[in-house]
Amino acid sequence: MSTPANVFTATGRRKTSTARIRLVDGTGKLTANGRSFDSYFVPESFAKAAALPLVTVALREKYDVIANVSGGGLAGQAGAVAHGIARALQKMNAELRPALKKAGHMKRDPRAKERKKAGQPGARKRFQFSKR
Repeated sequence: MSTPANVFTATGRRKTSTARIRLVDGTGKLTANGRSFDSYFVPESFAKAAALPLVTVALREKYDVIANVSGGGLAGQAGAVAHGIARALQKMNAELRPALKKAGHMKRDPRAKERKKAGQPGARKRFQFSKR
């Protein structure tokens, strides 16, 4: 099965979340896992953050976004969707890259939870020191 020429796909990642993005010509309909962004990303700030690359290049009303998101929590998923949308927009039109890069959408956010170390209660916390 081949994809039509006007469909652009990309993958975005953040923390442990992965988003597969399809960018299609349309009217600005945004869906994540079959639900609208507003109902899927419950805090409004997450929905806005996920759609931010489209707003940056002023193409919010020209393309439909179909996102398939898995892993992590809502914050990580919103970041993964934003990263995937930015990468799909760059595939669609390479001239959008400088604007997306300047806004910080092209870089994968590398911050993730630090692992817990052996002999400690957490990643950095130590047990209380006892002199005697």
